[in-house]
Amino acid sequence: MPNDELFSSPIEVRGPLQSTRSPRDREPNDVYAEKLFQWQQTRLQKRLDGEYQSQVFRLSELVGGNLSTPLSVSRVRIEGASKTRPGFLARVVNPYLNDGAGIEQESTLETVLQKTKEITYALARTQLFKNIVPKIETPQSSLAGVNEVDLVFRCEERSRLSLKSSTEVGNGDASASANVRLRNAFGGAEDLEGSVAYGMKTQHTYRLSLSAPLTGSMLTRGELTTYAIDNDYQAWASCKEAQKGVKAAVSTINSFGQHELSYQAVMRHVHSLTPDASMSIRRSAGTSLKSSIHYNFIHDTRDDSVMGRRGMYFKLNHELAGIGGDTSFAKIETESQASRQLFKGLHVSLATRAGFLYPLGGKATMFSDRFKLGGPLNVRSFRHNSLGPRDHGDAVGGDTYWAAGLSFIGDLPKKPHWPLKPHVYINAGKLSTLDRTQPLKNALRDAVLNPSISVGIGLIYRFDPIRLEVNFGMPLVANKSDGYQRGFQIGFGLECL
Repeated sequence: MPNDELFSSPIEVRGPLQSTRSPRDREPNDVYAEKLFQWQQTRLQKRLDGEYQSQVFRLSELVGGNLSTPLSVSRVRIEGASKTRPGFLARVVNPYLNDGAGIEQESTLETVLQKTKEITYALARTQLFKNIVPKIETPQSSLAGVNEVDLVFRCEERSRLSLKSSTEVGNGDASASANVRLRNAFGGAEDLEGSVAYGMKTQHTYRLSLSAPLTGSMLTRGELTTYAIDNDYQAWASCKEAQKGVKAAVSTINSFGQHELSYQAVMRHVHSLTPDASMSIRRSAGTSLKSSIHYNFIHDTRDDSVMGRRGMYFKLNHELAGIGGDTSFAKIETESQASRQLFKGLHVSLATRAGFLYPLGGKATMFSDRFKLGGPLNVRSFRHNSLGPRDHGDAVGGDTYWAAGLSFIGDLPKKPHWPLKPHVYINAGKLSTLDRTQPLKNALRDAVLNPSISVGIGLIYRFDPIRLEVNFGMPLVANKSDGYQRGFQIGFGLECL
């Protein structure tokens, strides 16, 4: 009976005090489909990242341990460049394959990798390709040596035709423009570009240019340009001026900066005189031809071309006219700027400009060639082109000028990243006609003394690549002929004093 009671009584099976289930790899306890999927994706990504880093480490070890292995280039192949001439590509690539003038250099894996990097950068400088993928492959030629390889660059060419329309604001003018560009027009990185623009002061502009690289390094280019411009000067000189010209230029870049040497032939036509135009403007009316040689140099180390906090900028423009044409002169113009941060949130900017125009061959200078000064972009608190000699209300320009500006530009409190900046400025400048009846030294001294001076405060807003200024200022010193402007003044442009 005891045995019967044992087998007949129910047996109570008790579970453990706590669940034996526990995450072994941090999987979610509540296994919902979305959480489980996210966990699986994260785990897979970690595994892939680990494998990638491991492969990169192994590859680095493999390459680093064999840099001195003898290896040479058998052939360079550029695939996907169907619209580009092979001769042009050879001119780009060949300088990096030559070992030098008579210098024997052992070719190793390290030199091959260096050549691959340099050729990739050289192809990128042509701006013809969107993607460039370099590879080292076994040579296709049966005559290649044991230690030779092919460098293969798989490229994707950019679109040749581009159309662009825009509204542009700069240097006190606003315009609407349309631009057509044909990239790589003849298979050698040539650019054929045409544009048309209609504006307020520059009423219309037509331009057609063809530029091409002159060297395989792409640092030297040649350009041919023809253009037609119609400017409205009636607000300050009671006339309009039409220009039609051609330009041939060669530009290059080196460690000193950008250089450009050009020849220009321009037909100028002063027309549409208002009824109250002065005699100086009436004498300038008509057509004149200018034939001149230009040299431009730019050196720029600023961290920002619109609102730089540190660095320097220098620009030199020299023009010699008289190779035929109706005018003959020597003209030089300089522009400089230096910026420096005084402390966090405040920097100072010092800018200067100067120009000198000297007639040659006993000819007087023409209205179209003289300098103009004044306005919200150079000497603030003066009207546009209102400084210097005048004839019955018309600004007729001058032969010499100088201008300087000192600005303190700061950040808004707690908003240093905003493109809106307050500034305080002081400007000075003078535009005058060179008195040829007295010695040159005395004439230059008179051109420097007694400048017009203005001070003010304002706000600068950055519209890359231009800047907009809203200033409140007043002139401290002004000459009798200057057109000054007290109070608020708005200016926008590319270059500001």
